[in-house]
Amino acid sequence: MKVLTKSRFKLGLECPNKLYYTRKKEYANKKQEDPFLEALAQGGFQVEELARMHYPNGVLIEGNDWDYELLWQQTQELLQQENVIIYEPAFLIDGLFIRVDVLVKKGNKVELIEVKSKSYNPDDDYLFVGKRGGMVSGWKPYLFDIAFQKHVMQLCFPEWNIQSYLMMADKSKKASINGLNQLFRISNKEGNRTGITKKVTALEETGSPVLGRKNITQIVADIESDKFKYHDSLTFKESIDFLKRHYTNDTYANWSTTFGACKSCEYMCTEEEEQQGLKSGFKECFIKQHNWSINDFNKPNIFDVHNFRKGTKLFEEGIYFKDELTESNIGLKVEAEKLTTSHRQWLQVEKEINNDASIYIDKEGLKSEMNSWTFPLHFIDFETSTVALPFNKGLKPYEQIAFQFSHHIYHQDGRVEHANEYINNKAGFFPNFEFIRALKKALDNDNGSIFKYSNHENTILNAIYIQLLDSNEADKEELMTFIQSISHSKGGSAIKWKGERDMIDLWEVEKRYYYNPLTKGSNSIKAVLPASLSSSKFLQEKYSQPINQINVTSKNFSDSHIWLEIDNENVKSPYKMLPSVFNGWSEEQLESTLSEIEDIANGGAALTAYGKLQYTDMEQAEVDELTSALLKYCELDTLAMVMIYEHFRELID
Repeated sequence: MKVLTKSRFKLGLECPNKLYYTRKKEYANKKQEDPFLEALAQGGFQVEELARMHYPNGVLIEGNDWDYELLWQQTQELLQQENVIIYEPAFLIDGLFIRVDVLVKKGNKVELIEVKSKSYNPDDDYLFVGKRGGMVSGWKPYLFDIAFQKHVMQLCFPEWNIQSYLMMADKSKKASINGLNQLFRISNKEGNRTGITKKVTALEETGSPVLGRKNITQIVADIESDKFKYHDSLTFKESIDFLKRHYTNDTYANWSTTFGACKSCEYMCTEEEEQQGLKSGFKECFIKQHNWSINDFNKPNIFDVHNFRKGTKLFEEGIYFKDELTESNIGLKVEAEKLTTSHRQWLQVEKEINNDASIYIDKEGLKSEMNSWTFPLHFIDFETSTVALPFNKGLKPYEQIAFQFSHHIYHQDGRVEHANEYINNKAGFFPNFEFIRALKKALDNDNGSIFKYSNHENTILNAIYIQLLDSNEADKEELMTFIQSISHSKGGSAIKWKGERDMIDLWEVEKRYYYNPLTKGSNSIKAVLPASLSSSKFLQEKYSQPINQINVTSKNFSDSHIWLEIDNENVKSPYKMLPSVFNGWSEEQLESTLSEIEDIANGGAALTAYGKLQYTDMEQAEVDELTSALLKYCELDTLAMVMIYEHFRELID
């Protein structure tokens, strides 16, 4: 039985064409492989389990996830009671199917409670609807989701008086116990839908509430009456009928392509995936709607022009390919002192059209910038975590935790030293103040320039500054002064500062003076590093040798470790050279682990690993293995910055 579920309804609102591709194994789907999205989903399941505890003695309907009629039958049997609380009740009618997170029934008065791991400020009067009366875009999918649930419930029970609520993490509340997060264990081994094992039986054991709820009954009514629309061309009920018809009949909706939706389409296919037999939904849309040929897909198109705000207008005018762009319609602005966004975009367009792989470098500008830096050069990277259910007492939902840093020093004579690192692997310990003391000790020995990549480190230092301000730490003034010396205050901050050693953003330097066509316009370090390695003979020759032969030290890798593997002039990313976690462990040993982590080669995996390290009953051997993997990953992050610096130095010399 094919039915329009709430997840399919949300997907269809994004783009109705996606309903034709979803759940079909033959189509590539990038969202299925995103570790960050997976981490977010796990956090949502934790919040959902805690939310249920606010409504005790409820009945959970679980199992038989695809037997819609059985789930609906079980729900109807429970609803025969005058008063009842149900977790995951199911409603099925006329090709529509939903499951509600929590339902509270008292006679014909019913509360529909949708649980989300998003956070909110209860004093925000414009949380869902802005000052001008429009729905806040970030909340739109969630609110239409709840309106859909209410619509299906009302079809099933027209006599019900339904009140709709969103239950979320309340940013005004603080955890009153340590280890709240770990009372709700995430495990892929569990048989239930959320994969959560609760370590508590009553809400009182979780301390003061960190969740709150907002009544959104009126907003739902406004959606139903079409005061708010998702698509201008469809009313709320028309959108339900339209999406249901196409999904249940498995027909292609032929919904008009748009720049924004198609640019971010998850049903794109890489060449490697196509060779493996996977299909591209993106390609099929453009063949059906625009008669693109195979050659058209090989032509450089405008979807990957980085940060292309003019893309929507140009797409609507029928401009799809880079060779159709002009300096005028791209809005080219050239400035002497830096690469503007439009100039970078034009470079990307020109070089791809002309098959020009050469690097653009403002040699004089970059040289002047680099000559202003003070040796020794310090490269730092932070690993951090924000979770809906705090790890530590006194923290609010999504308050920043800085659990790790790595620190490389580049000396004037070319020596590269992995000088310092910090990691907290102690369960239940709030690390931020120890973290900042360790960072101060690492950077206080000289006045050398300090480097970050992008704004994350500055944001974290600002957050720790506020935490220190509210603390009773004996050395708080000293630590706050240190933070001010190496950072700058965020916009809107009540306290203003800009330090004498304010961190230099290598990301900004790269954007201002350098463009490498191999980055495809991206400024992410995960794009700039491999592009630099592929373009630099110096880096290839240096880092394809063992560590002990290249004047580089390491705290986590053996002297024989080699950072680069080059095969037929193709450089393998150093991140792919990181060893697997639990390498060499037996099946029996792996079966006893709690973390269920295979690799740590990205930020999503790192924050997931830190969450697992908070398990108080984890064996020390597993703690040590995860710690080792995190240290290796973070060390590579700062070494990557050193490599990019060396590439810049090579270019100006």
